[in-house]
Amino acid sequence: MSNVTGIEMPYLAKYVLRGSRLVAFYKRGYGTASPFVFSEEVRRAKSEGKPIVALESTIITHGMPYPQNLETAKQVENIIRERGAVPATVAILKGQLSIGLSEDELTYLAQAKGVVKASRRDLAPITAAKLDGATTVAGTIIAAQLADIPVFVTGGIGGVHRHGENTLDISADLNELGRSNTLVVCSGVKSILDIGRTLEYLETQGVCVCAFGESSDFPAFYTARSGFTAPHRVGDAQQAARVLHAARQLELASGIVVAVPVPQEYAMDEKIIGEAINSALKEADRKGIFGKEVTPFILAAVAKATSGASLNANIALIKNNAKVGADIAVEFKKLKNGDDSKNAFNIGLSKGAGKCTSNSSRHFHTSCSRRADENPLFSGDKKCGGDVLVIGGANVDRVYRLKEDGVQVRVTWSNRRTQVVPLRLAPPCTAAIGS
Repeated sequence: MSNVTGIEMPYLAKYVLRGSRLVAFYKRGYGTASPFVFSEEVRRAKSEGKPIVALESTIITHGMPYPQNLETAKQVENIIRERGAVPATVAILKGQLSIGLSEDELTYLAQAKGVVKASRRDLAPITAAKLDGATTVAGTIIAAQLADIPVFVTGGIGGVHRHGENTLDISADLNELGRSNTLVVCSGVKSILDIGRTLEYLETQGVCVCAFGESSDFPAFYTARSGFTAPHRVGDAQQAARVLHAARQLELASGIVVAVPVPQEYAMDEKIIGEAINSALKEADRKGIFGKEVTPFILAAVAKATSGASLNANIALIKNNAKVGADIAVEFKKLKNGDDSKNAFNIGLSKGAGKCTSNSSRHFHTSCSRRADENPLFSGDKKCGGDVLVIGGANVDRVYRLKEDGVQVRVTWSNRRTQVVPLRLAPPCTAAIGS
């Protein structure tokens, strides 16, 4: 942090507080642009501590034809809003990773040509070339991690392709799930994949796989059963949220898959789907289609072979997944708020994350009369009310001191026992201080 001057350092302290979790994002070289931008709706949700649900964008650009893709995207977002959460569709627009899209941006993306499917390997090249990119499951998980959005809803995740033991054609989604702590709501994996090997690979990656509802059957996207049993089962959104909460408390660095079966009235006949997929796979092989182009080709072929019934099932399951994901996000936020209230130690925080009210009985040493989001990180004169942020309480006092090489936390309990905890920030620097 050598580029932060003694004048800038105390001003940075004003922006350390983020509810019960303290997060400071800083990059070497003050003034470096953020790797992503929030939509106004998501930014406001972050400021107010509302639950947020991440959504991928390849389902818009590569999963459905226009105008069904746009209509479905809008309907899915509205379902999430109606259930008390905020949708955050993720995409790269002209090289900018965007978390949350406006209606105009959704409309543009639904009709845009040449949009690149953006997995982990593609994010940097697309951004550097200022292209449009639609994030896959893997790409969206990365964005959700960057933005601290714990719940992500999609249709189906990728997996180990058939004959993957020879071709090594394995979706990057599985590795990303293994190194993130995101909960992904989906309808299992598509029948075009090797479902058994996919589950084995997820186990190797340490991913917790849970069937959702009354059955432990692992779904196969268009059908409610794949012939395989999920290792775990969660009966409802509240139980799923508890699993996510426990995983966060244990600081597990692997994700959770909540597999929701397609609604029964839209579930398709397994034999019909199997025949359509086998025929489409042979056609793809004959035409030399492989890699990331296989899935959209198969989906289009299956939709044609089933006279559009598979597309209706696709739309129904993503809407149903949105309901489940929003409910999980809301329940998880309740659990987080319960933790926040237990750990607040009467420091004068309002219930809304990141807020500080003028009539609070306690005040920070540095001024917090306005939200951090309402001002740039550093004002023109870089002045602020002090160089130490002090949070007081009846049982414990915490002093957070920003230093050149990190953050020093001094905690004093009512029995006068004092502990000093140094937290170092490594460039490029992201420090997260748990409550």
